[in-house]
Amino acid sequence: MAVEQLARLDLNVLVCLKVLLEECHVTRAANRLCLSQSAVSKALAKLRLQFNDPLFVRHAHGLVPTARALHLKPKLAALIHQLEQLAEPEIFDPQNSAYKFQIAAVESVYPLILPHFLPSVFQQAPQVTISTHVWSEQTFAMLQRGELDLGLTGKDIDINDAKLTLLPPGDICELEIYRDQQMCVVRRDHPVLTQDWSLARYLSLRHVQVRCDGNDRWLLDYRLADLGKARDIAITVPDFNSAASLCTYTDLIFTAPSHFVELAARQLDLVLLPLPMVFPPMAYTLFWHRDRENDPALSWLRSIIGQNTDHLRARSEARLK
Repeated sequence: MAVEQLARLDLNVLVCLKVLLEECHVTRAANRLCLSQSAVSKALAKLRLQFNDPLFVRHAHGLVPTARALHLKPKLAALIHQLEQLAEPEIFDPQNSAYKFQIAAVESVYPLILPHFLPSVFQQAPQVTISTHVWSEQTFAMLQRGELDLGLTGKDIDINDAKLTLLPPGDICELEIYRDQQMCVVRRDHPVLTQDWSLARYLSLRHVQVRCDGNDRWLLDYRLADLGKARDIAITVPDFNSAASLCTYTDLIFTAPSHFVELAARQLDLVLLPLPMVFPPMAYTLFWHRDRENDPALSWLRSIIGQNTDHLRARSEARLK
């Protein structure tokens, strides 16, 4: 049936047909529908015209459905059931849901944040699946189009800083997970470890940089430019793990959020150094589109993430005081 023909179908008369098929009696159908017998008779006249079939023939004890009406009965019951489900408030049952979440995340959150909430997700919703995507300059647009459910990355806190690095569109909602400060790592036998540590010494080294959100420059580079200074970027790589591993066999220095470089230092036997300048913290932040604010599945997942990362927020606040 063409869309134009569907547009001429009256949902109310279809409901009337369903009840008539169940009751096979105009008066009883009218009582169930809270309509007059005349209104039901008019609806039946519309239905006969619409389906080009009498649908019912009168009998001493009511109505007898035609073969066409009997053919329509199971289809109509299924259609009305689907419409009823469409009208019902949407719910999310974690225990029985097979929902597939689409999440974009910057690489550093995999070891830093996901371990804190993923076990609870799969414990409460054992059949859901999660498809992760790299964070890119298209992530916000994909959230707006509904192609992604959530995004998780680092964000500069001050709006003027965010304008330079990562400023979400106005229809993107956000939840701060925790704040972090920048630190540096070098290999254990790096020559700089035998020297005084200062901003001048830091800038004398060659640096490895991670490209974030399609941008080769971080807020650090903008702040240094304000001072008339710049880092000597020797190599730019797409991810944090690659950047840290480069420091194990070169004299490069890598600057990144402290929780990540601390983890990398333990795993790769690197040495931590403070960033030798005053610099604002950044915030790992969860993003979603405003239209999905009340989506039951996303509300549940955001709640799980929030509940299981509260301690990270508290810890970071105490650390940054």
